[in-house]
Amino acid sequence: MYTKVLNQIKNAQAVKKENVKVPYSKMDMEILDILSKKGFVDSVSKKGRLPQRVIDIKLKYENDRPGMTDYRLISKPSRALYMGYQDIKPVKNGFGIGVITTPKGIMTTGNAKKEKVGGKVLFEIW
Repeated sequence: MYTKVLNQIKNAQAVKKENVKVPYSKMDMEILDILSKKGFVDSVSKKGRLPQRVIDIKLKYENDRPGMTDYRLISKPSRALYMGYQDIKPVKNGFGIGVITTPKGIMTTGNAKKEKVGGKVLFEIW
């Protein structure tokens, strides 16, 4: 689940690790691809074969500062928050991104607003 992956990344960056390995899932891989493209992690690759397939995440640091400062879960297992594209606001005045699941797939809130599609808001990261 993406909540575990985000927490593992945050904890690994707190102790200055270079890599993190997490169990593979399609949803986690799509979310990590987005984080990689937006510069929160350095690179993402899947390794191994089923059933032991894992995602290898190379963490990013700039001047000894982690690429990901913090995150906030919006939708939780106990509560799902859906948002139309008109209601999407910038995260931290444009310094962060939001991740949303839409009928067109998992994307950032900025892309969802451009494509005029809403969905379930998963989390915000900065």
